[in-house]
Amino acid sequence: MCGRMNVSDSSFVKDLTRVLGMSVPPAARSNIGPGSTAEILIQKDGGRRLLEAVWSLLIEPKKDKPGFRPNPKWQTFNAKSTRLDSSRLWSSAYQSHRAIIPASCFFEWKDKVCYAIEAVNSAIAFAGLYRHWQFGDEGVYSFSLITLPTQAAFRHIHRKSYPLMLQPDDYDLWLDPDFDSVDALQYLLNSGMRTDILVSPVDSPKGMKTTGAGELIRVKTT
Repeated sequence: MCGRMNVSDSSFVKDLTRVLGMSVPPAARSNIGPGSTAEILIQKDGGRRLLEAVWSLLIEPKKDKPGFRPNPKWQTFNAKSTRLDSSRLWSSAYQSHRAIIPASCFFEWKDKVCYAIEAVNSAIAFAGLYRHWQFGDEGVYSFSLITLPTQAAFRHIHRKSYPLMLQPDDYDLWLDPDFDSVDALQYLLNSGMRTDILVSPVDSPKGMKTTGAGELIRVKTT
């Protein structure tokens, strides 16, 4: 799964901002985890909007203070690609509520070592799903990241899953809320790893101090 991510003010994030047609880049922030907020890009009412959303598709108001929290009955931080069509929880959002979550890197832990995973020479455009909630007078958005079965070259880092990272040619169709022929998106769910990544051991998502040699994982070409 993808359990932490960072957004920086790097030139790569600014390039992604331009390609996605956003007027301003997402705010830089570190150590974004499930249940916290991140900025997501959606297309609605004929335009694209960058907005704050809680990382977990199913949320509820906090019991003892203002704000919202993930629904404790369900883990909806990540949506498995294999369940997007078969589960009612995901299928309705998959039809028309698809989002892009801009990021600089994400993190995985193995044997108590934190690894920062970055796309080589670009920012990351995670594929996600979103939902809008209305609790009384307050409206709030929530989101999940879509994960693929783990890729062979990545299995030594995480044996179960790998986040779906979109390419520029995917953006328009993915964001289009009127495009509901999701069978045509199956190529993305079967795509596997589509970009070279750099995996580096670091002290923490917040500190980002490199603690060892990085590993370059390249996409296999046929």
